[in-house]
Amino acid sequence: MKTYKVGYLVGSLAKGSINRLLARALSRLAPDAGLDLVEIPIRELPLYSYDYDADFPPVAKAFKQAIANVDAILFVTPEYNRSIPGALKNAIDWASRPWGTNSFSRKPSAVIGTSPGAIGTAVAQQHLRSVLCFCNSPLMNTLEAYIQFKPGLITENGEVTDASTEEFLRNYLKELHLFVARVLTVLPPGA
Repeated sequence: MKTYKVGYLVGSLAKGSINRLLARALSRLAPDAGLDLVEIPIRELPLYSYDYDADFPPVAKAFKQAIANVDAILFVTPEYNRSIPGALKNAIDWASRPWGTNSFSRKPSAVIGTSPGAIGTAVAQQHLRSVLCFCNSPLMNTLEAYIQFKPGLITENGEVTDASTEEFLRNYLKELHLFVARVLTVLPPGA
């Protein structure tokens, strides 16, 4: 089984983010699914403006290069006011610009998130899917993941304490592996 490198973006900038805990859990479980998860940080990106298009700042160039260096992208997002956080949208704007250099084009992607609410991050994920569709990123849609977070569900080091949630996350990662393999077979990098 080929191992794919998947860059993940955590939509929350909060140090105590439950979505960061979810990302840690996924990183711990990923090797069993043939995935190597690496974080692509978004915290240092300034607010995007097309004024930068002629000469991106170094942090934005490094961000775009980090996306280029992975086989796929996993978005781990909270839900803010029934949408995605501004920091995540800002990162997507940086990666998709300037015109003709969209880092997400033909790059397989998937979305997951957690929230204390009963519907998890369902509405934010739908908004994010709409944005990624415009960015021409092939999306894993066959398995959606809206995790309801409860205190203690995931430890600080990424251990999932609920067996059914751990099994669900393992299956999610297996599906992600299969999806990335299918997309890259049809749309190989550089083709």
